Amino acid sequence: MDFARQGLLLVIAAFLTACGGGASTTTEGPTAGLDCDPGNAATHNECGTVIVGLTDADGDFLNYTVDVLSIELETANGRVVETLPRTTRINFTDYVDLTEIVSARLVPPATYVAGTIRLDYSNAEIFVEANGEAKEAIVKDLDGNVLGQTELRIQLSNRDQLRIVRGRAALLQLDFDLAASHTVDIVPSPAEAVTEQFILAETSPVDEKDIRVRGPLAAVNVDEMTYTIALRPFHDRDGDFGRMQVHVTDDTEFEVDEAMYVGAEGLRALAAAGTGTPTVAAGTLNVAEREFTASIVLAGSSVPGFGKDAVVGNVIKRDGNFLTVRGATLVPSDRRAHFHDDVVVEIGPDTKVFRDGHRHADLGIDAISIGQRVTIRGTQAGPATTDANAPQVLFDATQGAVRMHVTRLAGIVNTVTPGQADIELYAIDRRRAEIFDFTGTGMSPEQDADPANYEVITGNLALAAFAEGKPIVAYGFPNAFGMAPPDFFGRTVIDYTDVRAKLGFSWGAGGTTAPFTSIGPDGLLLDIANQDIGIRHHVKQGPILIDLTSLDAATTIVPRAVGRTAFYIRTADSLRMYSNFDDFLADLALSLDGATAARSMHAVGQFDAATKVFTAAKIGIYLLEP
Repeated sequence: MDFARQGLLLVIAAFLTACGGGASTTTEGPTAGLDCDPGNAATHNECGTVIVGLTDADGDFLNYTVDVLSIELETANGRVVETLPRTTRINFTDYVDLTEIVSARLVPPATYVAGTIRLDYSNAEIFVEANGEAKEAIVKDLDGNVLGQTELRIQLSNRDQLRIVRGRAALLQLDFDLAASHTVDIVPSPAEAVTEQFILAETSPVDEKDIRVRGPLAAVNVDEMTYTIALRPFHDRDGDFGRMQVHVTDDTEFEVDEAMYVGAEGLRALAAAGTGTPTVAAGTLNVAEREFTASIVLAGSSVPGFGKDAVVGNVIKRDGNFLTVRGATLVPSDRRAHFHDDVVVEIGPDTKVFRDGHRHADLGIDAISIGQRVTIRGTQAGPATTDANAPQVLFDATQGAVRMHVTRLAGIVNTVTPGQADIELYAIDRRRAEIFDFTGTGMSPEQDADPANYEVITGNLALAAFAEGKPIVAYGFPNAFGMAPPDFFGRTVIDYTDVRAKLGFSWGAGGTTAPFTSIGPDGLLLDIANQDIGIRHHVKQGPILIDLTSLDAATTIVPRAVGRTAFYIRTADSLRMYSNFDDFLADLALSLDGATAARSMHAVGQFDAATKVFTAAKIGIYLLEP
């Protein structure tokens, strides 16, 4: 299994444009804002607002759905605030390139120093990739017990505590690192994922991503170019998770009941749809201005799972008007969403086709090609099953609609010419290239897309830094079906110097008391001769896996000099978080006292193979205390 999964992100942010929603408190304290009662509208001005969001990153879990029972925050004197109104079912793998707002809750002003997250695996739906196919997995603890309910305490360092004051913003991020948290064995049936959960708390997020908010429409203000929703995350159909205000611009793209609009015209269409109309918006959060601004808004029947069934995934094969969508999430209109690895979709001349960032009403079905990430709305015609390994489900979209999303490529550079990079394609949206059938993509069979030399148009993007044989990541859209070459139009291209690298290192079940040859201002120097080194000893840089024990020198891990950082130490029952590298090193050096052992280490950043230096934005270490 690929260890390189940065993991799940729970962002807790407070900003002034959010309002509403109550929070329960169980313990009082003198610093906890006694005049604030979240359940009393008369005292709302005395409260702060906590926004809870979630995101994820790449890895080999195809689906990781569990129930989040609660996310509690705690003051220094013991006052506890619940930030979730009820149990929320979350598929962590839905959020690779974005953050989803989970909750907007009023909380008493206070300094919050700790927290607790409770998860329930009783009805978990977890699948891993095994030889290109989906395989069900179960999650066990270190003693081999299948997980039921579990919780983890979060402890914030003195300089990283969350301070919420009346009418002001605050920010806290909880990052559930799935790579660091799991060791996966795909041989048994079902596969087994042994967990030692890492959840990182940050007062200033290290990663910045696009934001998504969902919920029924509450109000529209065309003059102020805003609308307000009753926040309802994921595919929840009921519950009150607070209120959220959404700003739009003249360039905001709207799709309302499968009709296209822009700017104020879209707001007027949204208002005409009426209160209670389901909405989904993607955009950015300006923390300084306390504003969420949408770039794309879907509403009414354009929202997956409302009025029509929906399927989300990547097209791996096309045979005429039949698409095979893999890694699919099925979103029925009358029951909860579930994972199904392959879904066969029928499209036709009446199928509407939209593309993110493209304002034309309909592109036509020929625009849908191999690799394309899609959301398809229609009718699930096959048997209603939640079994991902069951026969393929036939989905009828002949009278439905397809929205094409930005698609991610990873590969190795073959050649670079002005306006074009030819690459050896390794993966599309983190699925291996060999599972995609490119038959029919070319203007002739000889011109079908070739993953060994996949042609990416880069336009005016700067390519001077790209080097042959080095990793590359591109975001954009495959060319229309039957129109290659070129094979892909890149909107964003990232060369190897900026491709995010992930480090994973382990020292076996018992760990080691001496994981580093030195700990000091020059960083952490790994001891690659340590006899306790386990199965993880790699850096993954784009599609390239580098064995750190095979290099001619040991790797040094240092913090990045520019940008936010986060460092954490996990033990059996707690997590200590630091934004300052020196504070982290001091704690680590003190903890490795000859009796305490390091079991595993994970880091995210950039890797220079020439100098053997890993420059980290995040570092996490799991310690086994005696």
